[in-house]
Amino acid sequence: MAKILIVDDAKFMRKTLRGLLTENDHEIVGEAADGNEAVSQFRDTQPDIVFLDITMPHKDGLAALKEIIDLAPDAKVIMCSAMGQQRIVVQAIELGAKDFITKPFDDARVIDTVNRILT
Repeated sequence: MAKILIVDDAKFMRKTLRGLLTENDHEIVGEAADGNEAVSQFRDTQPDIVFLDITMPHKDGLAALKEIIDLAPDAKVIMCSAMGQQRIVVQAIELGAKDFITKPFDDARVIDTVNRILT
């Protein structure tokens, strides 16, 4: 079981991920709707894994990723992107993200990614 922080500006996406992850025995320790909240929640909850959307208001996922990695270089961050953002995904991996998943989510891929990153 992992402690997970979900960051996405779309409440529906947070709810979808929350349901899938809790059904698979993971604990959701926080949710955030933008990059500023993501960094604050990361500090407060110290999750095992962060699901981090790329496109968000106030501070995008790449900027939040940089701050999270500065705080905890070993942070396990999974970026979430819509199709067509491959260049940004490559940047995220270079900045320290462990993997990425595309929206809409494939349930099996999400769980496989979490399990792989935890080992």
